[in-house]
Amino acid sequence: MYLTLTSSGEDATALGYLLHKHPDRAQQFSVSAGVAHVFYPEASDERCTVALMLEVDPVALVRGRRYGGDAFALSQYVNDRPYAGSSMLAVALGKVFRTAMAGRCDARPDLLGQSRDLEIRVPVLPASGGAEMVRALFEPLGWEVTAQALPLDEEMPAWGDSHYVDLRLRGTQVLAEALSHLYVLLPVLDSSKHYWVSQDEVEKLVRAAGDWLPAHPARELITRRYLAHQPDLVATAVSRLAEVDDLRTESVEEAPSEETPVRRPLVAQRKEAVLSSLRAAGAARVVDLGCGEGALLRELIRDPRFSEVVGVDVSGRALGLAERRLHLDRMPDSQRARLRLLQSSMTYTDDRLNGYDAIVLMEVIEHLDTDRLPALESTVFGHARPRTVIVTTPNVEHNVRYERLAAGTMRHRDHRFEWTRAEFSDWVTGVSRRTGYAPTLLPVGEDDPTVGPPTQMAVFARSDQPAQEVS
Repeated sequence: MYLTLTSSGEDATALGYLLHKHPDRAQQFSVSAGVAHVFYPEASDERCTVALMLEVDPVALVRGRRYGGDAFALSQYVNDRPYAGSSMLAVALGKVFRTAMAGRCDARPDLLGQSRDLEIRVPVLPASGGAEMVRALFEPLGWEVTAQALPLDEEMPAWGDSHYVDLRLRGTQVLAEALSHLYVLLPVLDSSKHYWVSQDEVEKLVRAAGDWLPAHPARELITRRYLAHQPDLVATAVSRLAEVDDLRTESVEEAPSEETPVRRPLVAQRKEAVLSSLRAAGAARVVDLGCGEGALLRELIRDPRFSEVVGVDVSGRALGLAERRLHLDRMPDSQRARLRLLQSSMTYTDDRLNGYDAIVLMEVIEHLDTDRLPALESTVFGHARPRTVIVTTPNVEHNVRYERLAAGTMRHRDHRFEWTRAEFSDWVTGVSRRTGYAPTLLPVGEDDPTVGPPTQMAVFARSDQPAQEVS
């Protein structure tokens, strides 16, 4: 099996520095599937091509139990493995170009992060889903894709096309990112991986694709295929990728423009605003509804004035992550006795949430479809009915201040809406009218005179009147 990668334009032979492979030397490496050869068919200042050729011994694969299956079946010895790009090629790519994939270039650090005009070709690639699937995987990553279906037999056109394609990719890409695309997507297109898929593959997927997979429109399909449709592993990977996506959202929010001085991170200001409001309300028993990985729980449990802290999330995976992040197994007994984690939905009544001093919904409501907000209102303000409810949500008007955020897009791919200050005020007023809570609207972060604060917060205080029925 064979793959070529070409860099064209000024200083094309810098490709050798980035790959840590000298153009004047042919090298070979032992990998799990056989022997990988690296050489340069061409190397000039204008155009430089590196080739990765993997020699596969199908007999050795079966005898070494790397491929699995019935060792007595003829198909284990006569197959496409020596010729078609597959998961084996991805494994070889990861080993041979490991340093380049990690984004290291000790000899020429000035090259790191530079986008280059790249061309990639895999002459024979098994493509489960055909050329359309190949385009769906690579085009969202900025590649110009040519995937020519290969005939079953050139002399027998009536037999039609095979499931192999001749893949050509062209685009302006950072080399490390281009390699990560291949490393992840070649196994996705190969429906018969040669290696055992275990928990380690989750870590490899997040490490290799964490920068681009969370925003990929085919994220779920890629994750399922990469992890061989193993539900537990897929669920773990989805949770990890969502965590990466959340961190990226925070990065977008914190990124200042060149004219803006560096300030304390918005995520820290948001937590401080919530904690300050809880203390001002005299709340001792607090529910963090939609607690996620437990960022607010960590701050609540550190303050002894909060005598009981409950983290609630609909996702069992998120609660498991919170448990690990909070180090419950090593937490002092005095803190552990004050903390409880519950799996529950914010749109269904749950008697376990009754009787608390305060319920916090920090950056939660925007993850719900708007037609589910009445159910949340009924659950929190009508059924649980704590003395205080605190809600924070993004102010969409402030998004123009984030240079990394494309115009018209939301701060997080899972947001169902982001409200203006007027829209949030209208919702708060409606909740107050229907439930008898008295609201106070507060800015979080710098209150820009033109577009307002990045986060808007409402603190609802319960009156002595019973809640009205929420329709």
